[in-house]
Amino acid sequence: MDSRELRHLHPVGEEPDVHREMWHITLTVAGEDVPPGEIRAALERLSEEHPFLLAGRYTTDRAEVRYWEEAPDVSTALRMAVLLWDEHVATAQLPAWRVVGVEVVDRETFHRRGRYIHEQPGLVAAGRVIPF
Repeated sequence: MDSRELRHLHPVGEEPDVHREMWHITLTVAGEDVPPGEIRAALERLSEEHPFLLAGRYTTDRAEVRYWEEAPDVSTALRMAVLLWDEHVATAQLPAWRVVGVEVVDRETFHRRGRYIHEQPGLVAAGRVIPF
């Protein structure tokens, strides 16, 4: 099952038009070394394919992408996040890396962190891809 199919799932007993929330996802993947230019280009292609991609960071053997996902609950958002990389390996020409970490937080938690970390509210610049 891929994330397109998961988007249509809803908890048992709930109507299909259930309210969906936005979840902030941080997905970390790692694997064999890849030249920096290749991983940067792959992350840029991923940002074109996947809506709401905010930022990507990378080294030759690891990448982190942060984005928004719409889902009815955190468990659905988590399942969708775990599938994201594999779904785009071929089309975005991503390295065959494996998921080594996922963080899912709701919108309120994301914005609260931003206030504490940056000492003022604000969003991450969209489309930014930088090295670690």
